[in-house]
Amino acid sequence: MASGIEIDFLPVGEGEHSGDAIAIRWLEGNEYRVMVYDGGTKGSGPALVNHVKKYFNTSHVDFVVNSHPDNDHAGGLSAVLEELSVGELWMHQPWSYSDEISHYFRDGRITSESLERRLQEKMSAAFALEVLAEKKGIPVYEPFAGSQIGIFTVLSPTRQRYVHELIPEFEKSPELRKSTSIFDAVGRFVMEAAGFVAEVWTGENLPESVTTSAENESSAVLFAAIGEKGYLLTGDAGVDTLSASSDFARSIGIDLPTRATFAQVPHHGGRHNVSTDTLNLVFGQPVAEDDTTASKTAFVSAAKAAPRHPKKKVTNAFKRRGFKVFATKGSVIRHYSTGMTLPQGWGPVEQLPFYAAVEE
Repeated sequence: MASGIEIDFLPVGEGEHSGDAIAIRWLEGNEYRVMVYDGGTKGSGPALVNHVKKYFNTSHVDFVVNSHPDNDHAGGLSAVLEELSVGELWMHQPWSYSDEISHYFRDGRITSESLERRLQEKMSAAFALEVLAEKKGIPVYEPFAGSQIGIFTVLSPTRQRYVHELIPEFEKSPELRKSTSIFDAVGRFVMEAAGFVAEVWTGENLPESVTTSAENESSAVLFAAIGEKGYLLTGDAGVDTLSASSDFARSIGIDLPTRATFAQVPHHGGRHNVSTDTLNLVFGQPVAEDDTTASKTAFVSAAKAAPRHPKKKVTNAFKRRGFKVFATKGSVIRHYSTGMTLPQGWGPVEQLPFYAAVEE
């Protein structure tokens, strides 16, 4: 049984694009267990490796988890597998199900073999992890609902939903395109021109209906409990996966609104991943503005130069539900529980305020 935990969010991305790289360790008896949950981009890998060595004082990671195959989550994990010893790799392997799902595609030119290749190419950073793990003899497991990864329980996705609903959408989604300088300039102009609206504690401006990519919805959502505290990792999960996570948690006796005292804000605080109803389901109803008993913590990974992450309306929504919200924005931020010590050189981090004006 674990007696303490620390969760470190590392900064990802030198430009405007955010990612996730999270290092975790907990104390079991007299020994630490170490987990890496996502590794950011390929350029984030060396810093993640150095962080584990310097602050966790080890060259061994018990569990490496790739929440989903996007490059800003999977890219940096290759360095972890290359430079550290790894006990287990947990990742989905969508290309392994090509025989099972090829009938979903009406294009007769798509065979199970060609579908497998296309998924491997589309998700090259994640596929590279599988190849590297096989080379190094690291066992690979798939994080489906009910799986146990150390002290963490996987809440979503189920195998049925992943294979028969999400993977077919992977292949249908468009390939990512490299941004051109003209597109970037137009994008910045639009963002700078976007208006803001006033927001008060009792008025939430989250859209009622939002969608995100199937890749994001495939994120492995993890939950661990230590005493009365609970720790929820969400990757880039959207409203469907967050709702499914709540339902599965309830089915195994976990009431997330009362147990999740630490949470990862999904998808860098983007507006396409949360709604009022979903947040109420997962984190509970808003508390009173003058409630001084709130003691929950939420971390969000957002690149220092990202103008859109995190959305003010999203961080406001977490604050309404009793969370103190902190963003990486170019720095490492660390959460630690009773029983864990703060290394020298670490200081306080300023929480995000409640914003009186949010994105229109």
